[in-house]
Amino acid sequence: MSIRSLFVFIALVGICNLTYARQDSSIFKGYPVIAHADTLFHIKNKLGSLSASERAQRTSGKVEALAEDMLFVPDSLVTADDSTLVAIVYKGDVLLSLSKADADSVKMDQNIMAKAYQEIMINNIKTYKNETNLTELLKRAGLGLLILIVLGFCIYFLNKYSNRFNAWLRIKLHQRIVGLKIKNYELINRQNELLLISKFLGLIKLIVIIVLVYLTLPIVFRLFPWTKPWSDSLIGFILNPLKNIFSAIIDFIPSLITIAVIVIVFHYLKKAIKFLSDEIAAEKLKINGFYPDWAKPTFNIVRIVLNAFMVVVIWPFIPGSNSEIFKGVSVFLGLLISFGSSSAISNGVAGMVITYMRPFKIGDVVKIGDTTGIVQEKSLLVTRILTPKNEVITIPNSAILNGNTVNYSSMANQDGLVLHTTVTLGYDIPWATAHELLINAAMTSEGVIREKRPFVLQTSLEDWYVSYQLNAYIDNPKKMPAIYSEIHKNIHIAFDAAGVEIMSPHYQAIRDGNASTVPGPVINKE
Repeated sequence: MSIRSLFVFIALVGICNLTYARQDSSIFKGYPVIAHADTLFHIKNKLGSLSASERAQRTSGKVEALAEDMLFVPDSLVTADDSTLVAIVYKGDVLLSLSKADADSVKMDQNIMAKAYQEIMINNIKTYKNETNLTELLKRAGLGLLILIVLGFCIYFLNKYSNRFNAWLRIKLHQRIVGLKIKNYELINRQNELLLISKFLGLIKLIVIIVLVYLTLPIVFRLFPWTKPWSDSLIGFILNPLKNIFSAIIDFIPSLITIAVIVIVFHYLKKAIKFLSDEIAAEKLKINGFYPDWAKPTFNIVRIVLNAFMVVVIWPFIPGSNSEIFKGVSVFLGLLISFGSSSAISNGVAGMVITYMRPFKIGDVVKIGDTTGIVQEKSLLVTRILTPKNEVITIPNSAILNGNTVNYSSMANQDGLVLHTTVTLGYDIPWATAHELLINAAMTSEGVIREKRPFVLQTSLEDWYVSYQLNAYIDNPKKMPAIYSEIHKNIHIAFDAAGVEIMSPHYQAIRDGNASTVPGPVINKE
């Protein structure tokens, strides 16, 4: 068996023994008979009209009264037996009567039990008288004074040499300490760090002094019978909380093991689901109707659900989870979250709906409301858009769900995105000329797909002009502003070169013989 295994075995045996000891201590022993801060024995049963508690208190008072009797004779403390009871009597005064039920409760003979209790009382009284003897008291007072003097010397030398050590340490560390920095920010400079070290050493010194005083006082109080309860109280102030903490830890071990098993099971379950999510996202695993970009958000949703379910399963095993205070705080926090996060919850739900609607993905050029730009980030609550002006605009997902979204990238890589711009020309310009000039301007523009010929639509015939709409295909929607500018520039150049004025005529006079703007018939010279 290895050393580690041996230590584990010893620890398990110790825990089992402590648990068994706690179970034994939980058995009711009866009401204690206490004299001079010492527990003599316990009484479980009532006798006549006296309860077990009253019998114990009555006996405790009589034993302490005998100890104060200067003429106490130990031989006068005897046992008296009658048909049913065995009494412990001092000069006719009954200190305690023991019945057969008392003897049966401790599985002893009635007379033997009485003799044992008699000896315990006598020894307690003798010990008290010896401790309260004047000579003994003087000795103990001297010993207590000596202990206090030693304590004073310890505090004096501790204070003296701690100050010297503090000064020596400051000299040694003065050149080595450079302060505490977080990147380029100096959180604590050298002087403040030395001051903190000095304060920390002073705090340690104060704690050591308090511990020395606290450990010395119970020893001094223990020297005198009158102050012995104070000693027990001081020791109890430390031991009782430690005992309660250790007992709580021992009681919590089975629940802790259960919680650990639950956490491990859910941890590996989430790892398995994440593996499947990564495989789907990498398109190694394909599921009909399930898109790869759904993998990560779906995993996040499943993980949240599993974590919530894990907390629900673990909750009953948490110490204090059934207490009213714990429940009240939980309800209060739940109300705060419910009332304070309604908009966040609506955005979160909208974010999940948008994920599965797939209106756009990261990198797409979209128009959401009045905002046009490239999708930079999609989160559960918001979507961030980078505009052509290099502005990052954050849009709540609820606003996206309630509005209209135009995705310019969805068809750009397949059939091409159609850009369109409108020019209005007078009726005096032949439509064929207008079409030719517009198409040539588009074809000479950088970014326009030349394999797909641009086309022109005459969208309206107004009173004084015709609206010509140029439509051109592009495959890179991220360059839309630049392509639009290029098309407009080339239209301007082409029309100027052809002598066509880009201006819609508006007639301000009635028709009185002015020449018609309708082109004449085409004469075939052939």
